[in-house]
Amino acid sequence: MKLKNPFKSLSLFEWVLWSISVVMIIVSSLISGKSSVLETISSFVGVTALIFVAKGLVIGQALTVVFSFLYGVVSLQFHYWGEMITYLFMSMPIALLATIEWIRHPYKDTEVVEVSRVTKKQVAIMCVLTTVTTVIFYFILKAFDTPNLFFSTISITTSFMAAYLTFLRSPYYGIAYGLNDIVLIVLWSLASVKDISYLPMVMCFVMFLLNDLYGFFNWKRLSKQQKN
Repeated sequence: MKLKNPFKSLSLFEWVLWSISVVMIIVSSLISGKSSVLETISSFVGVTALIFVAKGLVIGQALTVVFSFLYGVVSLQFHYWGEMITYLFMSMPIALLATIEWIRHPYKDTEVVEVSRVTKKQVAIMCVLTTVTTVIFYFILKAFDTPNLFFSTISITTSFMAAYLTFLRSPYYGIAYGLNDIVLIVLWSLASVKDISYLPMVMCFVMFLLNDLYGFFNWKRLSKQQKN
């Protein structure tokens, strides 16, 4: 797999999307007035990871590993045990495995990953594993008296599906992560009501939603190109 400066591969639209994402995160940090540096850094790493994941670049997955760790720490600060456990002990390990998987499956020795088609068997396995994971984590989160238990549990469901589809190199990872983004927008909005310093996390996942939707459509385009 050839390694190049990933920023050189961004199109004008992608530069605009990434720039707007970064600006909105910075502005929301300034508006909140008391957001932590860690929140801002994690959000910056997150949107940067997503724009490269949307292009099918391995560097995007590597940055996802870093974001998962940072986001887990931020979640710990607000006692969002579900988010902390999900990202540190599920999303981060799967992102690491996905990074290895992407490295092993480049498209014709390029820097872009080979897009894969998900089989019915893989979908069935995903449904079973997602159900089992959701049930187990529900009782774990309940034991920790996790705030907003319902949305935290739904976040685990969508996060697992998204991570699983990313590992499988499926375009539908973008849809699954988009659903997860919506759940997290609700979660962090509830947190922001109590503490305005969490406003940047709301804006972070609003921009994540836009990036993930773009990722879905771009991966569908990549899939057609690779088939041709």
